[in-house]
This record gives sequence, C-alpha cells and structure tokens, in this order.
Amino acid sequence: MNNTHLNFLSGLLHLADPTLPIGGYTHSNGLETYVQERIVDNLQTAKEFVENMLQYNLKYNDGAFVKLAYEAAENNDLELLISLDNECNAIKCPREIRQASQKLGLRLIKIFKRRQSFPFMETFEKAVQNREANSHYCIVFGVYAYLMDIPLYEALLGFYHTSVAGMITNAVKLVPLGQLDGQDILFSLYPVMEKTVHETIALDRDMVGLCNTAFDIRCMQHERLYSRLYMS
Repeated sequence: MNNTHLNFLSGLLHLADPTLPIGGYTHSNGLETYVQERIVDNLQTAKEFVENMLQYNLKYNDGAFVKLAYEAAENNDLELLISLDNECNAIKCPREIRQASQKLGLRLIKIFKRRQSFPFMETFEKAVQNREANSHYCIVFGVYAYLMDIPLYEALLGFYHTSVAGMITNAVKLVPLGQLDGQDILFSLYPVMEKTVHETIALDRDMVGLCNTAFDIRCMQHERLYSRLYMS
C-alpha cells in the first residue's frame, strides 16, 4: 500500500468517524418522533427507517450535496459552493434539522482546520462569517473530502456509512434494540450503501432536493414532543 493511498484512507476514516466530536450523537433527525408514535418499534421497522432514509432522503439531499460540493471544490468554484450551501439551507424546512446541519458543519471546520489550512475552505469560512453561506455539514464534508484527496466514491461511501451508523445507534437507544441487532442492520445495509453511492454519482441534477414530506413533518413534530432525549 503506497503513501498516497494511506493518506487518503486515514483522512477518510477521520472525516467519516461516527464518533467525531461535532455533536452528531445529540440529534436523531426525526427518529425520536417515529419511535414515540410507534411507527418504528422493533428491529424490522428500525431497519426499514434507516434504509428508507438512505435511499429516499439522503441520496437526493445531503448525499447529493456532498457530491456537488466536492465537484465545486474540484473546480475551485467558490460562488457555486456558496450557492449550493444556500440551496441546501432552503430545502431543510424543519428548523431543528436546518440548525443542526449548520452546527455540525461549523464544528467540522473547527476540527479539520487544526490539521491543515486550505485557502479554499478559509474563503468559504469567511463567507459563513459574513452570513453569505450557512456551513451545512454535507457541504463541508464534500469540500474536505476533495481537499484531502479522497476519491468521490470513497467519500460518498464514508458519508453514507457514518450517517447510517448514527441512525442505527439512535434506534438502538430509542426503540430500544440490542447492540447486536444494530450490527445486523448495518451488515444488511452494506449493499444498499454501495448501490446508493453509484446512484448518487449518476443522479440527475433536477432531482436534487426531492421532497420528503413525511420526514419533514415528523422532524417538525419533534420540536413539540412532551419528552425528548435528542435535540432533533
């Protein structure tokens, strides 16, 4: 294994680490509402929730924006990147989800700028500080993936893996499920993640931002739940 491969691999493992201290563990992304309403209440429905989120939400929204942000950074196109970040902001209707994504993105920047300074990211961060952009997590993830020489396929696979792992961890706590149940869900979704990566790369630009009405409603309802373990 050559040094170039080792460098991008270590960067990917760090960037896509589900335990990265950016606060992702405090957000259920609407799952808590699904659990309280007994829509997700066992192993099968938990798996169905995660799989549907991956195929029908992330692929058309955050995953698509990872790809688009990666390509904007590849072309050194800051204007496009800011436009993508604002588009991402506009399609996140639930307030908690929108704010969570912004906070995760900011924390990701704070972590990785300690490792290496990238002029392109520094300029984007200034746009965020000037309120010209919003620092959404998927946008920042895509940019850093390119700047750290992580190939697009591997970047998307890492993004989907950390997203799926986070949802499964939340399901294990909320339903609740056994730890091995969570691992069984993760094993079963490996082929789905790989398939979704290919579909994201080939996704028609007009399909980006595809509406997920039920998901948005559950996330909005989360704001008014009587008791909550998670922030979103």
